[in-house]
Amino acid sequence: MDKSSFNKKEIEEHQQNKQLTAAELADLFSNFMGDSLFSCVFEHYLQVVQDDEVKDYVEFALGLSRRHIEEISTIFRMEKIPVPVGFGEQDIRKGAPRLFSDMFMVFYITQMASSSLMIYGSAFSTATRQDIMNYFRNAISESAETYERGKHLLLSKGMDISSPTIPYANKVDFAEKKSFISIITGRDRPLTANEIKQLQYNINTNILGKSLMLGFSQVASSEKIRKYFREGAELSGKQIMSFATHLTNQDLPSPKLTDALVTDSTSSPFSDKLMLYHGSVAGNIALSNMGTALSQMTRHDITGELMKFIPVIGKYNNDGLNMMIEHGWFEEPFTAADRKALSKSSNRSQA
Repeated sequence: MDKSSFNKKEIEEHQQNKQLTAAELADLFSNFMGDSLFSCVFEHYLQVVQDDEVKDYVEFALGLSRRHIEEISTIFRMEKIPVPVGFGEQDIRKGAPRLFSDMFMVFYITQMASSSLMIYGSAFSTATRQDIMNYFRNAISESAETYERGKHLLLSKGMDISSPTIPYANKVDFAEKKSFISIITGRDRPLTANEIKQLQYNINTNILGKSLMLGFSQVASSEKIRKYFREGAELSGKQIMSFATHLTNQDLPSPKLTDALVTDSTSSPFSDKLMLYHGSVAGNIALSNMGTALSQMTRHDITGELMKFIPVIGKYNNDGLNMMIEHGWFEEPFTAADRKALSKSSNRSQA
């Protein structure tokens, strides 16, 4: 239906009377937390960036994140919902030396924009209130522009994160044998284009995650947290090696690591709270990407490898969450009413 066909008065009345759904609350909360984190990261980048083109790109990304924070805050205030604390100036260590190179900054923002396209798409598809749909539609468009600009900038600087190319088909084929998906013999057939795509995407995500965790492991304030980030870097490394092997076995190129784009600084530009939360964000993105890959894979050997990593990543995320709770850093998302607790409280008050 064309947007112009909507009755403006009916939409306005709809907005006044419709409460935000659980899905909308969940997506707005996670978006607020994410963009408040990214704002801090981008502010550090701006303090240390050297390349003028990269600086312009960082400023563009920072402007979007700040606007998202303000727009969501306005929605919460209108609904009389407490605005989350998130992250802010208290989580940035101004004057800290650069932890990552300019090229890492571009790679980081580009990959985050790529993930945001899927996150915002999911949020838009479950939103029902028009103002929330408008917000996420705009966020999708902004993420697309951020991703596009990042890809062009990476290419212009000599860094290509594109999927490998394969020969064009010259005829249409249909699979004739069940061995195409067999757990035993299916592994001998060439990778499909979709399998290459999913392997490449998961490798890129883990290349970013590994470098990020290495950087954080150099600057976290306690040995316990540094150890946690070292384990995260090791876990990403195992996934990169596992997925890249399938590409190299097919004589396809595998993306280069970006570990060299991490400096030797040991002075943290961020709070431990921000870095731990960022670790959980990275883990959640990894799990989401693996879920998508599982739904697309037809080679059982690769499916088995993906499934092997899922509980390990889940445990790693849970360990980070426990550390955040121990330090009092975990900001609870919106939850349903605890009816049992309310019932007990009501009984006490009546007594």
